[in-house]
Amino acid sequence: MMTQANISAAVERARVAAGLSQRGLAEATGIAQATLSRIISGARAAKMPEIVLIAHATGHTVAQLTGEGGLAGRVQCAARSTSDSGMEEMRQALLHYLELDGFLDDHAIPGTV
Repeated sequence: MMTQANISAAVERARVAAGLSQRGLAEATGIAQATLSRIISGARAAKMPEIVLIAHATGHTVAQLTGEGGLAGRVQCAARSTSDSGMEEMRQALLHYLELDGFLDDHAIPGTV
């Protein structure tokens, strides 16, 4: 995962690329403008739910904003966006199912309905 400074810079690049002011991004995400300003300046770490909202509002992916591209990293991001109970167990189970899903896709085994 990228450092907080890199995530802050990625959020700012995404905002500019989307043609949004900080106020416009705040309105599009529901995140307070003051909070966005602190995230962009690096004074405050962005929480995963905020990154998801920013990604959606700017037309970017969470991976583009966080630098997470691998399956395990994406699972870690998903685990962080939920409650704190059983995080490691949930991450491991999710990783297992996603790896299984990828294996089935790679072998052209269709899902059942």
